[in-house]
Amino acid sequence: MNRGEGRSVFIKIRDAKPHAAKVMRVCKRVLYWGRVQGVGFRYAAHRLAQGFAVAGFVRNLRDGQVELLAEGDPAEVGRFLETISERMADFIKGNTIQDEPPQDLSDFEIRS
Repeated sequence: MNRGEGRSVFIKIRDAKPHAAKVMRVCKRVLYWGRVQGVGFRYAAHRLAQGFAVAGFVRNLRDGQVELLAEGDPAEVGRFLETISERMADFIKGNTIQDEPPQDLSDFEIRS
């Protein structure tokens, strides 16, 4: 008899249970100052957000700053914020970035 002939080989495969992959999300609150109001900053940020997997909002503040909240994958949020800084560099004099707890936002919007 040849090896393996007439014998059945059973391999027990461990039961695979579906696990929801926990995707790490970050949330960043950025305040921009400079000549950031009246120059289309919010609309540019909203348009740019469409090219990234981010959620959040952008709005003007009474003190002349613009507030932006961006939530998503850490690398994606980082690229989004870098792109805003590059595109709006002529108008941004400075910014501060704060970590915030993720808020499970689902889209990016312009707020008043």
